[in-house]
This record gives sequence, structure tokens and C-alpha cells, in this order.
Amino acid sequence: MTASEISLDQDELLAEATQRTGGLTDLGPAYFVENLARFIPSLETEARLNTLGRVIAKERILGHTVSRLHYVNDRKRFPEIAKQQIVKPVFIIGLPRTGTTILHDILAQDPANRAPMTWEAMFPSPPPETATFKTDPRIETCEALFPDIDAQIPGFKAMHPMGARLTQECVTMMGETMCTPLFHNQFRVPAYQDWVDGEADFSDVYEFHQQQLQHLQSRHRGERWVLKTGAHLWGLDHLLAVYPDARIVFTHRDPVDSMTSYASLTSLVRTMSSDEVDRVEIAQDWTARLQRVVTRGMKVREERAYPDALFFDMHFPDFVADQFSVVEKIYETFGLPMSDEGSAGMRAFIEDNPKGKHGAHNYTPEEYGVDPAAVRHAFRDYIAQYSLSPS
Repeated sequence: MTASEISLDQDELLAEATQRTGGLTDLGPAYFVENLARFIPSLETEARLNTLGRVIAKERILGHTVSRLHYVNDRKRFPEIAKQQIVKPVFIIGLPRTGTTILHDILAQDPANRAPMTWEAMFPSPPPETATFKTDPRIETCEALFPDIDAQIPGFKAMHPMGARLTQECVTMMGETMCTPLFHNQFRVPAYQDWVDGEADFSDVYEFHQQQLQHLQSRHRGERWVLKTGAHLWGLDHLLAVYPDARIVFTHRDPVDSMTSYASLTSLVRTMSSDEVDRVEIAQDWTARLQRVVTRGMKVREERAYPDALFFDMHFPDFVADQFSVVEKIYETFGLPMSDEGSAGMRAFIEDNPKGKHGAHNYTPEEYGVDPAAVRHAFRDYIAQYSLSPS
């Protein structure tokens, strides 16, 4: 099959999604299709997709569209979904590569915490049930879709472990609105990301995000949701409007390390879909975007009070030095009880997942054209606000 034979035509993709869902057509409000119409042209004209890249992009679009069709349909079929209350959810946010993923996975080991699993985020319909949550056949279906990632992208597991039973982050779930920074991480789509950065309406994203959480918890509840993604920096004000009682862990790290590590991850991910990956361009592009978005997040916190929300600022070096100690401080700050079972589960996970378990993630700023002095100057307000020292 050649690249020209893999269609990214919007109407054809929507028709195939309908076919995959047995005839479902209702995608809810018009913004989903409008946002998709922004993404596809950027893929076609900017992403430099190879043949495999077109397959990956097509399946990315179809996966989110199919899931959206099911979310909307299930909400009609099961009225109890809309009655669900989301109370005091915990969100882990921050710049990329600041410990958010491992913290999320640790917190997910506490039975009181409800984190979205990769398998249920990929196959949300019907809503997962408590009785079969650990044995649901969708787990094996999801696992089978993960290739031998080390063979296809050597070194990726060292950067970002993946698996059906691992937690999934909200940036992926945002794909069901076709408004997510995930797409510009996976594909080179700067025009689309310019829209996400500037004009996109994140109120739509968080309205649907709440519906997704209602859906997933309708038959399998926890005491609280524990969620994560740096993408929440794009819409922090909208997050707090929808979840005014949110508990937010804001993670911090020397931005030179964060920008270099993210450039490394993004470069590696894009090699799957393109034969033309410019590591220096990626670092420059994302550094500028992330400087703007973290500044926006800081302003959201500074410009008004959030009387029902709580914030905890986590410094990456502290977390690396003693992960469980930081977890204890998070629980204390948010007034969360920690059971013996929860403590044991989190401690066991930490012990079983030491740094470097899947190999070392090695990188240097020079490889990506990152000028440490220039990055620290660009992020000077952020560095000063959170007293960040060079690592």
C-alpha cells in the first residue's frame, strides 16, 4: 500500500467511524467536526507523513471519533451517567517531563484513587464495571494493540512506559474533542497547534472531560479521581470553572531539563510517522510554546482566588530524592486519608519501578540545539516564582 492509497478525507473517515460503531452518527455539538477540519489540513500540508505515518494518523482520528460516538450514544442509553458527581478530583499538571507520569502511576496504586486506565480510555463503551474491572476482555484487546515498542522505537519505554493496565492521561482523552496538544507531539502540525495555543475554546474540552469522567465512574467508582497531564496548562481556567474544588499538584523542574527531555521524546515519537524529523526545530518550537503556556498557567493562579481549590507545588528534585515522602505531603496538603493498603501499594510500586528500570533516557541540550542560558532567560519569571535551580 502506498501513501496515496491511505485517505485522510474527512467525510470518508467519519463514514468509516460510523461503520465501526454499527451505524452511530451522533457526535454531539458541531465543534468536534469543526476541530477535525482544522487538524486534517495540517496533517496533509505540514506533517511530512510517510506511509506508516498516514496509517497512524488515520487510526488516531478514527479511534477518537469512534470513542466519541460511543460516549454520546451511551449517555443516551444509560441515564445514570449524567447523574454522576465528580467531587474534589486530583489533577497533576506541569511542564512535560517533570515527574507527572510516575506520580500518577504511584497514586493509582491506592485503591481509594480512581485513575483512568489505558484500556478503558481506548475502549470506553460500555462503561467499565467494578466486578470485571481487572478481567475485562478489553484489557487483552488493548494490550494486543501495543507493538513491541522497543523494536519499533528503541528507547521509548525508558522515557514513557506504556501498557493497557497503566494509567492514561487527559491529553489523550482530549482527543475526543479534537482539541489537544497531543497531536503536535505525535505529528508535526504547527498550524493546528497555533490554533490550540490561541483560539481554541477549552470550555468545550472540559465540558466533555467531565462527561468522560461521569461515564467511566458510573459503574466503577473510587473515592476520588486522580488525573494528569501537562495539557491542563492550556485550559487551567476552564478546568477550575468545571471543577472548582479541584486539588492540583503543580510539578516543577529546571526548564532546561524539561525542554530537552521533551524535545527528545517528541523527536523519537515523530520518527514513527515521518522520515523528516528536525530535532532542533522541535526543541525551538516547543520551548516557545511551553514558555507561553506555563506563563498562562501562572497568571490563572495569580489573577484570582479559588476558595474551594487547593494547590501543591512539587519540585522534581524532591520527588526524585524521596517519592513516597512527596506523596505523603500531597495527602497531607489535600487532607486525604491514607490507608495501610494504599500506603503498601504505593510503596511496593515505587520499589518495583526504580529509575532506569526500562533503561536510561540519556540526552544533552546540545543534541537539540537547546541553549541553557536562553531557555532560563525565557523562563526567568517561572524560575523565580518557584525557585528553580539548575540541575
